[in-house]
Amino acid sequence: MKSTSINKTRRRKVIGIILTYNCENMLEELYKRVPRKFLDKIILVDDGSKDHTVKVAKKLGIPFYTHSNLGYGGNVKYAINKALDLGADYIVEIHGDGQYDPSVIPQALKKMEKGYSLLLGSRFVDILQPIRDKMPIHRYVANILLSSIYRLVLQLNLSEFHTGFHIYSKDFISKVGFNNTSNGHLYSLEIIFQAQYKKLGVCEIPIKCNYKNTHTSVSMKKSIGYSFGSLVLSVQYLLAKVGFKYGIFASY
Repeated sequence: MKSTSINKTRRRKVIGIILTYNCENMLEELYKRVPRKFLDKIILVDDGSKDHTVKVAKKLGIPFYTHSNLGYGGNVKYAINKALDLGADYIVEIHGDGQYDPSVIPQALKKMEKGYSLLLGSRFVDILQPIRDKMPIHRYVANILLSSIYRLVLQLNLSEFHTGFHIYSKDFISKVGFNNTSNGHLYSLEIIFQAQYKKLGVCEIPIKCNYKNTHTSVSMKKSIGYSFGSLVLSVQYLLAKVGFKYGIFASY
C-alpha cells in the first residue's frame, strides 16, 4: 500500500497490528472500518484461535502470523516485535473483535506527532459515554474506582487506565521493553506504570466502545484477578520509586 501525504510529511512508518482470538465472525466488519490509508501496513497476529479467523484473514488479504495461545499481553508483545521487524516507528493496536472504534486512528496519530511515547484511547474522557455505549455497570464502577487509585499512585492525570486501544512509538519500546510483563490483560496497565516510571510522555484521546455486538471482553473471574494484580502493581511501583525494585521494575 502506498504511503499517503501525511506519512511522507512525518517520514514515519505506521503499522497496524490486528490482534485476534476467535474473531472469525467479527474480523471482516472490523477490517472494513479501519482507516487503512493512514497505515503503511497492516498485519494480523492470531493468539491460537480455535475457529477460522486465519482463513478469514487470508480471504481478506491480510498478512498474518500465528502462534500457540499466549494470552492478550503475550499476543501484543509478539505482534509488536513483528511490527518492529517490519520497520515500524508507530504501532497501532487494533482489536479484531472491533469493540474499540478504529476511526480514531488519524486523530491519534496526529497527537502522537507532538512527541508522546504512548497513546491510550479512553472511554472516560466523557464520563457518561460508557453508559451511553452500554458498558456493564459493574465494569463502569470498577473502572472509575481503580482509575482514581492509579491517578493518585502515578500522579498521572488520565481519565482511564484499562483501555485496549494503544499506539506505541518505537522510542517507547526501546526505553521500556517488556521485561517481566504479564502475558494476560494486566499487561495493558503495566506498560503505563513503566512509561511513568521512565518519565515518558503518555497521552489519551476519547474513544467509543461497542458493547452491543459480539465481542471478546474479559470474564468476571479474570477481571477480579486483574484488579488484585493491579493493586500489587501499584505497591511495586511505589517501592520502586524509593529504591526497592521488584516485578516489572526489577531490571531498571
